[in-house]
Amino acid sequence: MSETAVSEMTFEQAMAELEQVVGQLERGEVPLEDSIKLYERGAALKKRCEDKLKEAEEKVAKITLNADGTPSGTEPVEGL
Repeated sequence: MSETAVSEMTFEQAMAELEQVVGQLERGEVPLEDSIKLYERGAALKKRCEDKLKEAEEKVAKITLNADGTPSGTEPVEGL
């Protein structure tokens, strides 16, 4: 498990660690207390991935098109 705070991870970092957490939980090779901690970390990583995906979707939705449908720029995304 990474020492990096989940809130500071990129999407790719969070996804990679989430895959590791899921693998450990699926194998069942960790004691119960550690499983609970892994599950909690996994839940935080999942939320981080979902938040980063939503952020990306909002940015894509803000892409502006010119008259012929070609992307011409972006509009500012509120709150980002």
